[in-house]
Amino acid sequence: MIRFDSISLQHGQQILFVEASAALHKGEKVGLVGPNGSGKSTLFRCVMKEETPDEGQVSIDRGVTIGYFRQDVGDMSGRTVIEETMNGAGPVAEVASELKKLEHAMGDPAQMDNMDKLVERFGEVQARFDELGGYALEGKAREILAGLGFRESMVDGDVGALSGGWKMRVALARILLMQPDAMMLDEPTNHLDLESLIWLENFLKRYEGALLMTSHDREFLNRVCTRIIDIDGGEITSYSGNYEYYVQQRAIADQQQQATFERQQAMLKKEIAFIERFKARASHAAQVQSRVKKLEKIDRVEPPRRHVKVNFEFKPCPRSGEDVAKIVGVHKAYGDLTIYKGLDFLLRRKERWAVLGVNGAGKSTLLKMIAEQTRPDKGTVTIGASVKMGYFAQHAMDVLDGEKTVWQTLVDAFPRTSEGSMRSLAGCFGFSKDEVEKIVRVLSGGEKARLVMALMLFDPPNLLVLDEPTNHIDLSTKEMLIDTLRNFDGSMIFVSHDRHFLSELSNRVLELTPEGPIPYGGGYTEYVSRTGREAPGLH
Repeated sequence: MIRFDSISLQHGQQILFVEASAALHKGEKVGLVGPNGSGKSTLFRCVMKEETPDEGQVSIDRGVTIGYFRQDVGDMSGRTVIEETMNGAGPVAEVASELKKLEHAMGDPAQMDNMDKLVERFGEVQARFDELGGYALEGKAREILAGLGFRESMVDGDVGALSGGWKMRVALARILLMQPDAMMLDEPTNHLDLESLIWLENFLKRYEGALLMTSHDREFLNRVCTRIIDIDGGEITSYSGNYEYYVQQRAIADQQQQATFERQQAMLKKEIAFIERFKARASHAAQVQSRVKKLEKIDRVEPPRRHVKVNFEFKPCPRSGEDVAKIVGVHKAYGDLTIYKGLDFLLRRKERWAVLGVNGAGKSTLLKMIAEQTRPDKGTVTIGASVKMGYFAQHAMDVLDGEKTVWQTLVDAFPRTSEGSMRSLAGCFGFSKDEVEKIVRVLSGGEKARLVMALMLFDPPNLLVLDEPTNHIDLSTKEMLIDTLRNFDGSMIFVSHDRHFLSELSNRVLELTPEGPIPYGGGYTEYVSRTGREAPGLH
């Protein structure tokens, strides 16, 4: 359906593709992976003809419809959520628009002379609308919006009043309702809660068209994709299977390439040593010349491109008391909305609580109360003896000084630390030699999150309160964060919609329900096993 034939593309000094080829076939579900800046979004733009390769071509089969979801959703206002969703549904949306105009014209007294023509055209358009399944369209749109987390009251409200995250969901709903032959989804899992993410996962599994997508959610890629395309160093490599299989195969391929490289290097060293030793001797001239020609003809094997993983030895955290945080009889409401009615909760040393609950259940509010960012209306929240707290929330990134560089931010926070340690810390959180000179205000959301996490963990607290720490960070950073927190010796309470993160780091689960909190011993994996569901809102 879509083919990339020997494409080469360069942005300034950065080479993205060198004679790279790939194809997306009918019904395939393909995950696009690669380091930040490797060209994943550029590949989408090439398909949409927003960008053209310097060499080679991108071809699309005649008649193939493509739905493209991107992070930049543009302006949305002047319509209800349901109207905005239906407006992007392809040909049926155009027919619906004409139908509405005809209805308006037929009710206009000034159009009485044209009534016969209007009625005739209305009949034709109405038949076409019915043929395209138009009368079922609104029902489908409402079903998709409900799956993506919209309450009924939101669906008929003004789309312009929504936050950026909810507008992203509307943009995604438009593509899903369109049901094109091929979908191009650039980070569709950003801004989704766990329930919506699982709903989207099941929707895409049933989708019969071709799918090309990027995602920072490992479990999502595993369950949806049947093939992985890896972009790295200008090359495109295809791996059959899901993300987990790709990781295994990539590791095996890297090992094999490293072994081949080392064998060739040993052989070259031996040949060069012979040439150097005998090049001055006339008696060996023919042999030396023969070996020089042999070396000139050899195709040199490159070492594998190593995704350098910087390990950093974090200091052990100080010991806290046994009772780290205690909540007794807490009531909390926002206006008419009651969040808690007599909440009791105890967080003990070395416990790692994952907090689950549907939207509005009070997950972030619980974390804010423990972090002393908000107070209960009634009841007490007590932080235990010798507790040193680290609190990560999305607004934590707002306290960064936008005019400093990454390097200045780290050095100013820890002025007595050696330059070597600071560079290791920066590398561990994905800031290379050049990237530490970036000004903070130009950083992406994910880069800012990494910087805040580096500042928090260098001088580690013994209680981590983490509200969606995995939002906007890429797969490799997420793995690094999991590795780091796995070795963390303190206590944790966190909210995340990343199932891999939940499984790896929790040893307790607190589910917030309308009837009150339900604690589960054991981590997220045990919670899924006991309840038969991956999120509280699923049945």
